Amino acid sequence: MIDLHTHTIFSDGELIPSELVRRAEVKGYRAIGLSDHVDFSNIEHVTAGLQKAKYLEEVLDMKILVGAELTHVPPRKIAPLSTLARRLGAEIIVVHGETPVEPVSPGTNRAAIEAGVDILAHPGFITLEEAEMAKENGVCLEITSRSGHNITNGHVVRVAKEAGAAMVVDTDTHSPDDLIDSDRAVQIAMGAGLSFEEASGIVKHHAILKQL
Repeated sequence: MIDLHTHTIFSDGELIPSELVRRAEVKGYRAIGLSDHVDFSNIEHVTAGLQKAKYLEEVLDMKILVGAELTHVPPRKIAPLSTLARRLGAEIIVVHGETPVEPVSPGTNRAAIEAGVDILAHPGFITLEEAEMAKENGVCLEITSRSGHNITNGHVVRVAKEAGAAMVVDTDTHSPDDLIDSDRAVQIAMGAGLSFEEASGIVKHHAILKQL
């Protein structure tokens, strides 16, 4: 299992990094992204704290990636914040996409794609044009196991397939029970409309991890 969208106590998650990683290890994770919610007010604090979790790689057979989920950031500020996050050491840039269950600013999906972030999380009713841009810019569209956000998974898969955009399965974990194993990830992708072969390929070969 590879999951690059999880949260710790550095934002609104329930676990410190070491406990989250240990629980992920038990689930069979090969890599995890600690991608806490950030904006300009907390980016330095969060990235500095998560970088210290890299020590776990010394003792575990798991890749620990420092991530940042740009959350409810005004669209015009997404590109500069993404640049700042990378400068501060974030290895994975996620943007909190236009999920229909939160009042995310219109234009967030497009701004994230134009900024060339790594993952557009739960992008809601993303348009075909945006999905085509995601393909061109190497932005992965997320199929999420997160309750609420996942109601548009089927739409995301349909549009992503039509555009040829890369997809990833992530959990958006906030609590221990949110973590899943690879079999469950395949089921989630299949439930969104992918075949077993397509779902298995996405879960086994996480598009972003291959680029690192």
